[in-house]
Amino acid sequence: MFDEFKNAFSRHNNAHVQLIILNVMMFLALAMVMVFASLSESPEIFSWVHAQVAIPARLATFIQKPWTIITYAFVHDLSSIWHILFNMLVFYWFGKLFVEYLGSDKLIALYILGALTGAIFYLVVYNTIPFYQARIPGLGMVGASAAVYAVLVGVATLLPDYTFFLMFFGAVRIKYIAFIYIVISFIGSVGLNAGGNVAHLGGALIGYVYIKQLQAGVNWGSWITATLDWFKRLFSASPRVKVTYRKAEPQAKPTERISKATQEEIDAILDKISDRGYESLSKEEKEKLFNASKK
Repeated sequence: MFDEFKNAFSRHNNAHVQLIILNVMMFLALAMVMVFASLSESPEIFSWVHAQVAIPARLATFIQKPWTIITYAFVHDLSSIWHILFNMLVFYWFGKLFVEYLGSDKLIALYILGALTGAIFYLVVYNTIPFYQARIPGLGMVGASAAVYAVLVGVATLLPDYTFFLMFFGAVRIKYIAFIYIVISFIGSVGLNAGGNVAHLGGALIGYVYIKQLQAGVNWGSWITATLDWFKRLFSASPRVKVTYRKAEPQAKPTERISKATQEEIDAILDKISDRGYESLSKEEKEKLFNASKK
């Protein structure tokens, strides 16, 4: 299993599976804490751990735990398996479709944007609107739903007429699936899970805006991609510098260097397109790809 998980993180355009694995691992880790805390008759241990990853509704408490604006989106309710199961199933279906068209980097960026926006909506309503202030939950919020809604609505905005075949319903265009999810959350915004449903709506909104901005040539998630790339470089081993001496070779003209791209360079360019999209290529990479296509 470990080898399979490791392989999942080494594949290109596999972010939807990677994010699901992270959610499941967090679920299992918290489940172990809960079980051992219960066996040792120390439930306060689990309560303390859970409070470190769930986002609190009160702004004063959140300021003391700012990391929860992200961690809550990788944690699910342990009282039932249905919470994580439904979230991950929906995320897999729509995340896989998203990756096919826009790549892994943008999926991760939208997932995080959805989590951030959902958390902001959650904090705002519970600290400004009297209806919610009178109903502040004591345990805070957990769940990837806001991030999942962002991806779901993002895909529906990008490919509104794409069809899913659903049991008992047959062929359904995904714009209608997204619409039904939004309506359910809107109605639930004054129900028992009011704060969670408000967060869903925040995620849905950023999913729509993100795709519309992307279509206009603006990537709202580029800072997330750049930040994650920086962390990857920070923790990856630097290649050793090897000094060799050889005879000087005649320098090729710039146009010759661009036109003579090796197969490895072309493969690397294609992988980059798969991960980040065509617009991420430099001018030189685009010219290499164009010249290779003429051979």
